[in-house]
Amino acid sequence: MYQTDMYEGLLAETITLAGANGDEINAYFARPLGPGPYPAMVLTHHMPGWDQWYRETTLKFAHQGYITISPNLYFRSGHGTPEDVAAKVRADGGIPDDQAVGDLAGAMKYVRALPYSNGKVGIFGTCSGGRHAYLAACRAPGFDAIVDCWGGRVVMTPDQLTKNFPVSPLDYTKDLSCPILGLFGNEDSSPTSEQVNQHEAELKKLGKNYEFHRYDGAGHGFFYYHAPMYRQAQAVDGWQKTFAFLEKYLA
Repeated sequence: MYQTDMYEGLLAETITLAGANGDEINAYFARPLGPGPYPAMVLTHHMPGWDQWYRETTLKFAHQGYITISPNLYFRSGHGTPEDVAAKVRADGGIPDDQAVGDLAGAMKYVRALPYSNGKVGIFGTCSGGRHAYLAACRAPGFDAIVDCWGGRVVMTPDQLTKNFPVSPLDYTKDLSCPILGLFGNEDSSPTSEQVNQHEAELKKLGKNYEFHRYDGAGHGFFYYHAPMYRQAQAVDGWQKTFAFLEKYLA
């Protein structure tokens, strides 16, 4: 609990790390100043790209006491404004799932190895980042908690599968080895309420530790305070649930 006479300090900078196939990629990194030990978070950015919202959210997690890293999953697609790079990725049919999982696993290993880490690492993602976070939590052993915010296409039909997305993330649920918090808007179209139901049914069937919260009056991206989709009351509640969940499993 914060007290007004406490010392506070953060360090934040762009770094490089070894991602999929040992490729060097860049990442935004922030941590509390102090000896720790601190839990860590990997932030998985959305299709709008490795953007301002994700850098600000990296600082938000660091301010809450987490070593936090947000890898640039679009690094190999070139550089420019986040919007321009994301448009190129979208035109290319997205980044390969295997590559995203490798980059996120590299970020997990990076933060876990830091001398001020407590050894616990969670993963958080919104939109396509929620989908990538779910894939990583299922396929890259070592995550201790996942927060999936309205991850679209976790549930995929056979006709939606591509070379870059060869397997529906739902099919990896059996391999999920950490607790999951899911936050969803009931007016979303990706994922739809029915897809969230399918996801929940699979988690329940396989005996996974999960907690889903669904919000009336909210659609996709209701945390995004810079966009018309923002829903203040639902976002505040969602953030409270996020930090309570992480405190439980990572502290």
